[in-house]
Amino acid sequence: MAAGQRVFALSCVVQQYAWGKTGSNSEVARLLASSDPSVQISEDKPYAELWMGTHPRGDAKILDSGMMPKTLGQWIAENQDSLGSKVRATFHGQLPFLFKVLSVETALSIQAHPNKELAERLHLQAPQHYPDANHKPEMAIALTPFQGLCGFRPVEEIVAFLQKVPELQLLIGDAETTQLQQSVDRGPQAVASALRGCFSQLMTSEKKAVVEQLKLLVMRISQQVSAGNHMKDIHGELLLELHQQYPGDIGCFAIYFLNLLTLQPGEAMFLEANVPHAYLKGDCVECMACSDNTVRAGLTPKFIDVPTLCQMLSYRPSPSRDRLFAPTRSQEDPYLSIYDPPVPDFTVMKMEVPGSVSEYKVLPLDSASILLMVQGTVMAITPSAPAAIALQRGGVLFIGANESVSLQLTAPKDLLMFRACCLL
Repeated sequence: MAAGQRVFALSCVVQQYAWGKTGSNSEVARLLASSDPSVQISEDKPYAELWMGTHPRGDAKILDSGMMPKTLGQWIAENQDSLGSKVRATFHGQLPFLFKVLSVETALSIQAHPNKELAERLHLQAPQHYPDANHKPEMAIALTPFQGLCGFRPVEEIVAFLQKVPELQLLIGDAETTQLQQSVDRGPQAVASALRGCFSQLMTSEKKAVVEQLKLLVMRISQQVSAGNHMKDIHGELLLELHQQYPGDIGCFAIYFLNLLTLQPGEAMFLEANVPHAYLKGDCVECMACSDNTVRAGLTPKFIDVPTLCQMLSYRPSPSRDRLFAPTRSQEDPYLSIYDPPVPDFTVMKMEVPGSVSEYKVLPLDSASILLMVQGTVMAITPSAPAAIALQRGGVLFIGANESVSLQLTAPKDLLMFRACCLL
């Protein structure tokens, strides 16, 4: 790599968590195989996440045969100006975001992420479960239809489920159910208090009672489905699916409390601190603050911390449509959409360039950024690199702050790219 070069290709880390899609069913695996033909995909192994960033558990490697193998984290530590002056000062010389692709086959845990203050406290108390002191706001942008649970449903919907699902009401009890019904006319504080009571009661139910009631509910839904009634009014098929993945798990009941969203490609949801959520299935691009802090309470074999979760959650119900996070169109670039969440750590840009365009200029930013090529083939030309960098589907490019990059299309195919950065 030439001295002073600040744009280069990356080789990124794949995480093979059990919930990931297997083999070439996984978009993570397909991107990997497209970018590096020497990669052999194992059809029986899960390919869950592609990590693009400097997190210690998955620091990307710089692809350049002319230098000693070096990680992106090591290179940034030695080339601090590549972050951009504001980013460097604000985030103490660290890349503030972690960029990912996720391919989800089975549900990820019912979870929430702590805010900064709680993250610091949890990290001090239990570093084995909470590995850093940072918050972890995150955003998911669908690549394929992507299903997830996100935030509390409107109370009227939860009350309706309590009436239709007696197995759920039995676990919560009459007193909490009545309180929730009556809270509807009493304002946001009464609603939040009643919702906290109901959800906490559910999540702390005795394991034996949960298993028993789920068994009854599964039997009831299975009989109806066999008779041709799909029980859509109580998400019958989803409940059977989750119960098959995590038999007897309390998290199966969470579908009656949380909004169910199916994002179409390009649609996004933003998860700020303390919002309960779970990804269920599909492929997405995800960006987050550089942290691995998660408080879990169900649909997982990992460590669960129900008291912390129930205490920390934001009990503000809202309709599922309010959970969609819409991008804005760039004024300067007709092919650019910007997903800019209300946190300083990250912004994601989506670029959709028609194949009829021969050259596309990537806007210089006062921030280090990481660009992922989802579709298309280009040569990346930049003043700091002595030679053009070939970039195809699955290719990942690091772009230092204030660098200009010209992408020259080498085939008349549309481009689809995502770029993570930090706009301060």
